[in-house]
Amino acid sequence: MPPKSEASSSAPRTLDIVFMGTPVFARVCLEALLATRHRVRAVVTQPDKPSGRGMKLRPSAVKQLATEHGIQVFQPTSAKDPEFLSSMRTLAPDLAVVVAYGRMLPNALIDTPTLGCINAHASLLPKLRGAAPIQRAILEGYDATGVTIMRIGEEMDAGDMLIEDGVAIDADTDAASLHDALAETAARLLVEAVDLIADDKAQFTQQDHGAATFAPPLRNDEARIDWNRPAREIDWHVRGFRPRPGAFTFDGETRLKILDAQPTDRVAEQPAGTLLASSRDELHVACADHVVRITRVQPEGKKAMPAADYLRGRPDPLPRVLDAKR
Repeated sequence: MPPKSEASSSAPRTLDIVFMGTPVFARVCLEALLATRHRVRAVVTQPDKPSGRGMKLRPSAVKQLATEHGIQVFQPTSAKDPEFLSSMRTLAPDLAVVVAYGRMLPNALIDTPTLGCINAHASLLPKLRGAAPIQRAILEGYDATGVTIMRIGEEMDAGDMLIEDGVAIDADTDAASLHDALAETAARLLVEAVDLIADDKAQFTQQDHGAATFAPPLRNDEARIDWNRPAREIDWHVRGFRPRPGAFTFDGETRLKILDAQPTDRVAEQPAGTLLASSRDELHVACADHVVRITRVQPEGKKAMPAADYLRGRPDPLPRVLDAKR
């Protein structure tokens, strides 16, 4: 019998991985890794948090999946906790994979895995470093964003890049749909990245730090609509804050979420924020340049509804100005 070739005699390397993540975005990535040849030895996620009407403690999406698969779960209140760091050293993982964990990692943890730590970030770095790259991409009018797999270092989202791939943003894209598309992309790229590292084929590239932009966390007050902006930016604003926390304005004393707003070619001839009469059952609002057409809204304390239903319930005369007390 002829001798086996070198390629056939060496099996692909299987890595022992610690996965660190918390929300649904991270769960999608963990699920993909669990389907590979690699072993997820442990999961690190945020402590259970109260939610819902009863404010009961609920596990993160990542913890739920790990529990279903019988994977050991760590939930340190601080990634610097000595007992937690000792547990990680005892595990001695080959690689740590971090996806939306929610906290900066200390050097003592970054240095623990033999092959380092990699992160899936939901932007095409160095653009949109920070906590809210998904929403900021829409809010800033990007026509595309993506996912970058990078090595974790001391500075947030500034590590060397391994692979990336883009995702288009179109007129129908909102924060929810972009989240889902980017999560699937991140899952696919992470599987590819881990295989490259396991097979000693990973080639990292330094970011252009001079081209970096940032995506700070969203504040709820940012969701308030400024009608003095151009109509297309009002559209970005509504989609960027949809579904949560929801772009909003005030119609008199009523806090009104705007769920859908499309720019039109109609030139605004009234002051910005003016709610205009329309021949159809829609809300038309003047912006800085053009008029936006609003088809769905949600008054505070009520369910989402078509604009026509809202208009029928508000017999106030038109035109009137939204957010007049700003």
